[in-house]
Amino acid sequence: MKFATLKYQDIIRPCLIDSDKEQFWPLADLIKEFNGDMNQLVLEYSQLSAHLAPDAQGRPLVEATILAPIPRPRRNIFCVGRNYHAHAKELSETVFRDSNKKTDSWPIVFTKVPECVVGPNDQVTLPADISSQIDYEAELALIIGKEGKNISRENALSHVFGYTIVNDVTARDVQMRHQQWDLGKSFDTFCPMGPWIVTADELDATNTQVRCWVNDQLRQEASTTDLIFDLPSLIETCSRGITLYPGDIIATGTPAGVGMGMTPPQYLRSGDTVRIEIDGIGTLSNRFA
Repeated sequence: MKFATLKYQDIIRPCLIDSDKEQFWPLADLIKEFNGDMNQLVLEYSQLSAHLAPDAQGRPLVEATILAPIPRPRRNIFCVGRNYHAHAKELSETVFRDSNKKTDSWPIVFTKVPECVVGPNDQVTLPADISSQIDYEAELALIIGKEGKNISRENALSHVFGYTIVNDVTARDVQMRHQQWDLGKSFDTFCPMGPWIVTADELDATNTQVRCWVNDQLRQEASTTDLIFDLPSLIETCSRGITLYPGDIIATGTPAGVGMGMTPPQYLRSGDTVRIEIDGIGTLSNRFA
């Protein structure tokens, strides 16, 4: 199934999506007693899923505005750095220069604040007075569906509700200046997300393609089979000593082809459009200004 958060008739609500037919059904129409948001759906999905079979035609998707599937995450987003071999290599003399860890030792994990999330087609703001090196990072993101702590990799995927797309927008000069990543990745609008969540039973996210275009120029293309740390390993790592809750988001890292890795570097400028596609999910597109 696919679920989106839509604004329809001035009301924001979680909805069931048929992306092929471009139709939607508000969950409140399918489940009369349900008045929650996407976080509530994720939390109660095992009880609600049996009631999510529409018996009538949906409403045209064109009549609604697609927001980020989880417009305001309850906690910071877990993000993983240096998780494709080629990407680690392309930034080995910049962001990763001072790292004394081997590429295959432990994942680099940082966070983005919840307030930086925006939706498909929303504008991303270039903070010209703070940074001149804004970069894109196309990423598969997973949404935790079942609470757990110290989750084993063998059981990790059973804790996943579904998957979406994230653009881990980054101010590279701020990232380098502070020698940590949270500030340069958490500016307002720096986490476009969407267009919807695809439930785990409908997508083999361990083997899907990630692509990113800047102004129709293909910049990034890789398979999630190329991840250094696979999805079960990331869930295992993030849950060590930390309870993961339904609705928590883990962005799994970006492939090679970021602007900083090009010669010379090519950072985003006002008017640029970044489009990310992940097979089995859809397309996330945002203009920078």
